[in-house]
Amino acid sequence: MASSDLDLARILHCSWVATVEWYDTIESTNDRAKQLAIRRAGPLPALIVAGRQTAGRGRGTRRWWTGRGALAMSLLVDFSRWGLSRRRSPLVALASAVAMVEAVRPHLSGQMVGLHWPNDVYVDQRKLAGVLVEVPTADRLVIGIGINTNNTLAEAPRALRQTAVTLLDLTGRRHDHTSLVLELLAHLDSLLAATGRAPDEIGQRADALCLQRGRTLTIDCGGRSVRGRCMGIARDGALMLQTPEGPQRFLTGTVIT
Repeated sequence: MASSDLDLARILHCSWVATVEWYDTIESTNDRAKQLAIRRAGPLPALIVAGRQTAGRGRGTRRWWTGRGALAMSLLVDFSRWGLSRRRSPLVALASAVAMVEAVRPHLSGQMVGLHWPNDVYVDQRKLAGVLVEVPTADRLVIGIGINTNNTLAEAPRALRQTAVTLLDLTGRRHDHTSLVLELLAHLDSLLAATGRAPDEIGQRADALCLQRGRTLTIDCGGRSVRGRCMGIARDGALMLQTPEGPQRFLTGTVIT
């Protein structure tokens, strides 16, 4: 499967993935990864990369805009690779977000790059990248990653232009996707191994990168809204809020403001 944007042979040779699929346009790389998981098709880990998604998804009902030139990819892996279990899926999302920060930060000298719990990468309070983790079968995990790389917000829906950001717009230059994918895969391997071996390390690293600390947040937990001041991220990956009823911890939920 040829790509003018990625050196697939280099990715296979220099990383730990067993197969790579490239699509110029696809509905969703996560949906393709889930198809492979359910069909038990092909060796793992499998990497699916697309130049454009027509039905990219974020958490819940949110859509993910993949402008031309962005990087959209999904990894299909076996839980056993890093000694993971289904119950650690929220930490996998957090570890993947930390890996994205580590991969893009060298390209953004002088910029404040960090996390918004539970799985988004922000640069100076504007969203650069996100993660969607799904578990299609009992033993397989899909890690979906979207990074605004060589796309531009000039082509984005109007609603996103004040809240998102791209590497191209920030730096004024295009970035090599093959090198970026390899950097990201290296960080993912290390951090997901830590998730299985020493999960507290993920919470600590995420807390050090948390850009929400001190801000007043509202989190939706299955229809119940809780508002409080963010106190950071706990070692187990929980978001910590100081609320009128006292300190509260949230392992899952959606930050709505």
